[in-house]
Amino acid sequence: MLQTRLLSLDAFRGITILAMVLSGSIAFGNIMPAWMYHAQVPPPNHIFNPNLAGLTWVDLVFPFFLFAMGAAFPLALHKHSFKTIFFKLLIRYILLIFFALLFTHAKFWVLSNNAGVKEYFLSIAGFALLFLIYSNWQFYLTKTQSLQLKLTGLAIALSFFYLFPFPYGDFSLNKTDIIILVLANMAFFGSLIWYATRNTPLLRLGILPIIMAVFLAQYATESFNSMLYKWSPLSSIYQFNYLKYLFIVIPGTFAGDWLLSYQKIDFKIIPQKKILAFIAIINVLILVLNLWGLFSRYLAINLVLNVVLMGMQFYLINRLKAKAQKSFYIKFLSAGIYLLILGLFFEAFEGGIKKDNATFSYYFVTAGLSFLTLLSFIIIEQLQVFKPFLNFFAANGKNPMIAYTAGALFIMPLLQLTQTQQYLNLLNYNWATGFLKGLIFTALVSIVTLFFTRIKLFWKT
Repeated sequence: MLQTRLLSLDAFRGITILAMVLSGSIAFGNIMPAWMYHAQVPPPNHIFNPNLAGLTWVDLVFPFFLFAMGAAFPLALHKHSFKTIFFKLLIRYILLIFFALLFTHAKFWVLSNNAGVKEYFLSIAGFALLFLIYSNWQFYLTKTQSLQLKLTGLAIALSFFYLFPFPYGDFSLNKTDIIILVLANMAFFGSLIWYATRNTPLLRLGILPIIMAVFLAQYATESFNSMLYKWSPLSSIYQFNYLKYLFIVIPGTFAGDWLLSYQKIDFKIIPQKKILAFIAIINVLILVLNLWGLFSRYLAINLVLNVVLMGMQFYLINRLKAKAQKSFYIKFLSAGIYLLILGLFFEAFEGGIKKDNATFSYYFVTAGLSFLTLLSFIIIEQLQVFKPFLNFFAANGKNPMIAYTAGALFIMPLLQLTQTQQYLNLLNYNWATGFLKGLIFTALVSIVTLFFTRIKLFWKT
C-alpha cells in the first residue's frame, strides 16, 4: 500500500523551507561571500542588479518548493472528482490569498515604522490568528467546533484589517506576501492543469510552449498575446506573469505521477545498494557543480563536466537488474538530465540564468535539479540510511506554513520582547558567526514547527 505520506518528499520540502528561512536570517552586509545571497542582490549593499547572471543555493529554495508542490498534486487529488477538486481548489486559493494578506499586515515592521511592545504583541497575535484559521482542529474538536473556531479567527482577522492604522496607509490588497501569492496561483492553476491532463501527459507538456509563446510575444502591441499577458480581473491577486512558474510546477506533477507507482514496486529488496548510493552521490555532485559553474560563469567547463557526470549516471542505472525499480529511477533521472541540459542551452538567452527577472534557463535548470535532488532523497529513503536526517526534515516539511511564518510573527517579536535580538546581532562579525546567526534563528523556527507537528496541529488550506 502507498504510504499516506512519502518521507522523501516531505524531507525534500522540509529542507527547502528551512533553507528559505536560513537564507533570510544570515548576516547581511559585506560579511558573507556573494554566493550566500541571491545572485542578483550581492554584498555589500544588496541592491538588486538585474544584469547579474548566475545561480546560488538561495536561488534554488523557491523553485524546489514549487516542484515539491507540483509533485504533491497527483498524490493528493487522484481519487477526487472534478466537482470536488474545483471547489476545494477555489477555497484553497481564497484561503492562501487571505493568508498572504494577514501574514504581511501582521509583521511588526509593517504595523509601525517605529515598532514597540504593542506591535510585537500584535505580531504574535497575528500568528495566533493564523493558527485559529488554518489549523486542523478536527484532531481535537468536532467538525462543527473546528469550523466555529476558524470562523471566529477569520472574524477577528477581518476586524484587525479594518480597525488598525498602518504606517503606509490602511489595509491594502497590494500589501501581500508575493511568495504565498505565487503559491496560491500555482496551487490553483497547476492542480487544474494536472487534473485536466492526468490521462494525457503529452498534452500537459504541450501547454508549456503555449505559455512560453505568450511570454515571448508579450511586447507585440495589439496582439492577443499582449492582451492575454496584461489582462487581470484583479492585478493584486492574479497576473499572467505568475504562470511562468508552471515551467517548474508542471514538471513536478510528473514526479507526482511516478510516485503514485511507488505502491507497485517492492523496494524492500535492493540487491545493488552501492549503485543506488553512487547515483544519489552523483546527483549531489551535479547540484554542486552547477551552483559553482553558473555562479562563477565557467559555462563551457560546467557543461562538459555535466555531460561526464550524466554519462556516469546512465551507465550506473543501466546496471540495475530489478526492472520495476530501474524503470522508476530512470524516469526521474532522464527528466532531470533533459531539463538541466535544456536549461544550460537556454543559458545564453535573456542575458544568462537569473532568478529575477526569471529566465527560461532558470526554470529548466531548477526543474532539472529538482528531479535529481528528489531522486537522491528517494534513494536515501529506500536504502534506509540517514534516518534521523530524513525524519527531522520530513517533520518540518509536513508543516511548511508554520515554518514559513514562525520567524517573522513569533520568533522575531519574542526576541525583541526579551531583548535577546541584540545578542544575536553580535554575531554579525565574520562569515562564520554570520552563518551561525542564521543557523540559530533557523533552529528556533524548526523547534516551533516540530512542536506543532508532534502534537498534530498542521496548517491546512
